Amino acid sequence: MKKILFFPLLRMPSGHHQVADTLTAIIQKRNPDILCKKVDLLSEWNPVIESIVTKTYLEWIHHLPETYAWVYKQMAYSSKSGRSYKYYELLFMNKMKKIISEEQPDLIICTHGFPSYFLSRLKIKKQCPIPVINVYTDFFINDVWGKEGIDYHFVPTLAAKQHLVTTNNVLEKKVFVTGIPTHELFEQHVNHTKTNSKFHVLVSGGSVGLGNMIDMLQNQPNENNCEFYVLCGKNKKLFQHLVKLKCDNIHPLPYISSRERMNELYSNVDAIITKPGGVTISEALKKRIPIFIHSALPGQEEINLKLLKEANLVHELKDTHSLEYQLSTVLSDPAMTGQYQYSIQKYLTEIKTGNPVEISNLINDLITFHKEDIGSDTSQVVR
Repeated sequence: MKKILFFPLLRMPSGHHQVADTLTAIIQKRNPDILCKKVDLLSEWNPVIESIVTKTYLEWIHHLPETYAWVYKQMAYSSKSGRSYKYYELLFMNKMKKIISEEQPDLIICTHGFPSYFLSRLKIKKQCPIPVINVYTDFFINDVWGKEGIDYHFVPTLAAKQHLVTTNNVLEKKVFVTGIPTHELFEQHVNHTKTNSKFHVLVSGGSVGLGNMIDMLQNQPNENNCEFYVLCGKNKKLFQHLVKLKCDNIHPLPYISSRERMNELYSNVDAIITKPGGVTISEALKKRIPIFIHSALPGQEEINLKLLKEANLVHELKDTHSLEYQLSTVLSDPAMTGQYQYSIQKYLTEIKTGNPVEISNLINDLITFHKEDIGSDTSQVVR
């Protein structure tokens, strides 16, 4: 049996885990004999430290978002190629070697830049002949990701591919514009036909919350032009708060684990209000739903928002106008909706390599090719 090792980071739910799970589902549906396994490098090194890091990260972005954004841009997004993290190499490189030696995978897929960096260093030193794929989960590529020595790159946009080729000297044939992988249910686009004059709007806050959206929702009159379906996730306090509002046009929804149910919601709304996280945005784009951004976490999401706005793929909500006014202004204007759909189609044309069949075939070919190339004995892959 062939084995693929996935490296996200941390154990908390995130887009890095969602993409790893999505790729696992795509691969195993077509190749059930392939074993897919997720490993968190930090937890394997020290589970207590992993828990502390997770808690610190969440507290940091909640209480001191400006400082987090500054540190992120200085350490991970300052257009510096070939950035070195020697201290982290001393801490984690041996653990990475041990994991690979024990697991003996046929392919490694990174959905976070941190493990990718260490694998890149091993590749440069010729201590890891196992093929490695970077699968990027934001709409840009930060400095932490390993580039040199990585065998293949699944990038979110054509601009990201051009960046790797021109800035990091990655061979063009090693870069595939797949978009950010999403579950194949969301590939099924349905033309939503309005059955009444009201707009149906899905509201999502991600795992960290809705932020200023609560105030914007509360200030909406019952008799307006929008019906809001709010994804509360596991936030019971938010769900109960919205229930107590007793607003006829605000419909709080508890945690939804079913992708089929999420696909149904996507297929029956006229727009989505969300944060600029890579996976949710990618799902909405594939469903061709107009996207409105209510807020962005510091760091990655701020950069995603900037790039998405430049590509005319999202609309940013402002506190200076009512929510209903901003939604209706865009959704009722044929010229704006037409231009928006053109931008979405342009994006989807770029990522046609990213359909599930293409991804599955490509990964299977990479395993087969490298297995034949290095031989069946991988017992000495890391020295």
